[in-house]
Amino acid sequence: MSPLTTSAAIDRTDRGANPGLLVLLMVCLLGAVGLFYFLPSGQGAKLLFWMITALAMLGIFSTLLYTFGILQFAGQTARNDTTKAIADTNSDGLIVMDAESRIVYANEAYMTFSGAHGAADLRVVERLFSGAPEVSEAIYRLAQAAREGKRGAEELRMSPPLTGEAAVAWYRIRVRPLENLGRSRSTLWTVSDITRERERHENVFQELQHAIDYLDHAPAGFFSVEPGGAISYLNATLAGWLDYDLAQFGSGGLKLSDIVAADGVALIDVVSGRPGEVKTEQFDVDLKRRTGRFLPVRILHRVAYSSDGSPGPSRTLVINRAPGEEKAEDLRAAEVRFARFFNSTPMAIASVDADGVILRSNAAFARLAPSALRTVAGEGGPTIYRGIIERDRAELREAIAAAGEGKGDINPINAGLYGAGERSARFFVSAADPSGDEGASATVFALDTTEQRMLQENFAQSQKMQAIGQLAGGIAHDFNNVLTAIIGYSDLLLANHRPTDPSFQDIMQIKQNANRAAGLVRQLLAFSRRQTLRPQTLQLSDVLSELQMLLRRLVGETIDLDIKHGRDLWLVKADLNQFEQVIVNLVVNARDAMAEGGRIYLRTRNVTPADCATFQEKSLVPAEYVLIEVEDNGHGIPADVRDKIFEPFFTTKEVGKGTGLGLSMVYGIVKQEHGYVFCESEPGRGATFRIFLPRHFPTVADEPPKKEIAKPAADLTGRGAILLVEDEEAVRAFASRALASRGYTVLEADSGADALKVVANAGGAIDLIVSDVIMPEMDGPSMLTELRRRGLTAKIIFVSGYADDAFAKNLPEGEEFLFLPKPFTLKQLVEAVKGAMS
Repeated sequence: MSPLTTSAAIDRTDRGANPGLLVLLMVCLLGAVGLFYFLPSGQGAKLLFWMITALAMLGIFSTLLYTFGILQFAGQTARNDTTKAIADTNSDGLIVMDAESRIVYANEAYMTFSGAHGAADLRVVERLFSGAPEVSEAIYRLAQAAREGKRGAEELRMSPPLTGEAAVAWYRIRVRPLENLGRSRSTLWTVSDITRERERHENVFQELQHAIDYLDHAPAGFFSVEPGGAISYLNATLAGWLDYDLAQFGSGGLKLSDIVAADGVALIDVVSGRPGEVKTEQFDVDLKRRTGRFLPVRILHRVAYSSDGSPGPSRTLVINRAPGEEKAEDLRAAEVRFARFFNSTPMAIASVDADGVILRSNAAFARLAPSALRTVAGEGGPTIYRGIIERDRAELREAIAAAGEGKGDINPINAGLYGAGERSARFFVSAADPSGDEGASATVFALDTTEQRMLQENFAQSQKMQAIGQLAGGIAHDFNNVLTAIIGYSDLLLANHRPTDPSFQDIMQIKQNANRAAGLVRQLLAFSRRQTLRPQTLQLSDVLSELQMLLRRLVGETIDLDIKHGRDLWLVKADLNQFEQVIVNLVVNARDAMAEGGRIYLRTRNVTPADCATFQEKSLVPAEYVLIEVEDNGHGIPADVRDKIFEPFFTTKEVGKGTGLGLSMVYGIVKQEHGYVFCESEPGRGATFRIFLPRHFPTVADEPPKKEIAKPAADLTGRGAILLVEDEEAVRAFASRALASRGYTVLEADSGADALKVVANAGGAIDLIVSDVIMPEMDGPSMLTELRRRGLTAKIIFVSGYADDAFAKNLPEGEEFLFLPKPFTLKQLVEAVKGAMS
C-alpha cells in the first residue's frame, strides 16, 4: 500500500476499566470500617450485616454478568488483547460493519489505506472504491453478498484510491459474515494489495510463453502422448512437417495412430518398463502427413513408469529423416531406406542373442508376437520364446543354437503363438553377421500362418466331409436297391399270407426292419445332399410356432423351452418336413445334453452382410440370412470332438442310444438348402448351434405346379406295355413280377444300352418306361434322350434313391417325368404305374 499518515485502530467494541468507580468503592469500604469502630456495638453489628448483604448481592450480579459475557476476567481480557493485536497489525486492511452499515472496527492497515486520521473521516469500502464501471460493478456484487450474509471475493485493477498515482495496482477485496460478536449480521471486509503477486504471476507466465515459443520453433519435432494413445502436445515444427494446424491438437481428439503409420504404432505400443523405471527407445518409423503421404523420421521415445508399473505421458523427440534435410545425404539416405524397408516389410524380423533375447525387431514382429517384446518384472528383458507356446519352444531353441554355431540350411519351424485365438507362425532362422557389433547370434524371420493354417484345416475338413458324403451316397444307393428288393418281396409274401398264418408276423417283422433301415438310408442321403426335397417359401416364425407343442413334449418337464422370434423375419425357401426334422434333432440333442434339466433357447433373427463378420466363421459368405439358434446350458462339447460331430456314425452317446446320423442329417439338409450350420461350445458351458438359411425373395413363378403322380383308382390292374430298366436284378425281378401280376406286359432291360436294343426289337408300341437313374454304361437321362431321338414318346417314371433335381438338369429341356423314390413298396409301384397310364 502507499504510505499515508498512520492512525491507531478504531474499536468500538472495547470495554475498559473505570478508575473513578474503583476509588469510590474503596472510600466507601474504608468509611464503613471507620463507622464500625466509632458507632455503638449494636449499631455497628447491624451495619456489618448490611455490608455483608450488599457484598453478597454484588457477587451474585457479577456472576450473572460473567455468565452472559458482559463481565470478563483479566486472563480473558489478555486473550482478547492478543487477538486484537493480531487484527490491528495485519498487513491486509480489515473493517467490520454491523447490519446498519456502521463501522464497528477498522485496523491500522485499513486506516492507512483509506487515509483516515480518525473515526470521523473513515470511509467504508463501497465509498472508497468507485470510478470505473467494472470497479463499481464488482463492489456492488460484494455489497450484495454482504447484505445476504454470503461470502464474496473480487480482484480489481485500478490506481490507488487516494494517491492518484499513475501506476496501476491490483487489489483483492473479500467479504464474509461474522457470527460471534454479540451483534446481528456483522460483516468483515478485507482489502489486500496483490500487485506484487500479480507481477510474479505475469513474469512466470511470460517465462512459460518463452519456453513454449522456444519448444515450438525448435529445429526438431516434439510431441507427448498419453498412455491411452491421445496426443496431449505437439510443437509447431512437427505440426508444420505434417501440414497440420496447431489448433487441431487442443481438443485432444487426435490419436497417435493419426500421425504415425500403423507399423510405427505397433512398435511404440509394445514398449514396456519396470515400476519406477524411465525408459528411452529409438525407432525409425514413418509419420503420416495430413495429405496421406509418409514422412520418414527417427523418434526418441521416453516414458516414465510409476511405482505400479503403469506408463505416464511420453516425451518424444522427432528427427526428420527425409532426403534434403541435412548434408551428407548418401549415408543418411541409405540408412533411411534400410530403416523404412526393415519396418515396412510384411515379414517379421528380429535379431536375437544366444539366449533368445531380442536385440532389434521390426513393426511386423511387434504385431506378430507383441508378448515377446514386453518386459516382465522378474523375467528379464524381451525374449523371443515368451511369444511362443511352450510345446514349440525347444525346436526354436535348437535352431537358434545351430545359427549361433554358424550352421546353415536350418529347417523352418512351425510354432504356435500366444494371443487371442489359435495363432501360428513359420520361423526361418539364419546365422547373424559375425562382424556386427550388437552381439546377435541369429536373425529370425517369421510369417504369420494363422489364416493359411485355418484355410488348410477348413479345406481338409471340407474335402473330408465331401469324401464321406460321396461314400455315404454310394452306400445309400446300394442299400436302397437291397431294401427295395426286401420290402418288395415282403409285400409279395404278405399278399399270399393271411394275418392268421404263423409266417405273417415274421414277414411283417422283416418289412418293418427294412423300413427302419430305409430311414437310416434317408439320413445318409440327407448328409450326402442327395435326398429328395420339396422346397417351399416359409415364414420360420410360423413354422416354429406350430412346432413348439411337439418340441415341448419332446424335452419333458425338467427342461424349459424358451422360443424368441426376431422382428420382421425374412422369408426362406426350404423343405418344410426336412426343416422340422432339423429343429427336432437339434432340440433332442440339447435335451440329451442336460440329463438333470436346464433350459433350451430357440431364437430366430435376420442377419445382414455386415453382421456376418461378428460370427468369426471364415467359411460364412457375407449375405442376407435368417439365423436359427438352438442353445443349451448342458455339459458342452470338447474341442477335439467338435470337428467330428457332423460326420455320419459319429456319436458320443452310449452304445445302443444313438446312430450318429442326427447331426449329419442336419448338416446335409442345411447344405442342400444352400445354408450353413456351425457349432460353438465350451465344456461345462453348453453348446449353441447356428443355422444360416439364405433370404428368399418370392417371385410370381416361385411356386411352380408340382409334378405329382395322379391319384390312381381303387382298381390297380391295367393293360399296356411297360419297359422296365433296372440294373439290380433283385429289384428288376420283383418289379417285373409285381407289374405282370397286375395285367401289364413287361419288357425287361438291365441297362440303358440294353433298353435301346429291347425297344428296337419290340416291334409294338411301348406305353410307359420305368427306369432307374444310376446304371452302368448309360444312365437313365441319357437313355431317355436317345429314345426321344428315335421317336419314342412314352411317358417315363424315374426310380432312384437320389433327389429328382440331382438328375433333372441332365434331361432334355422341357422334358416332363414322374419320380418314384427308392425304396418303394409294391403298392407304391403299382399306384405310380396306374396313375401314369391313366
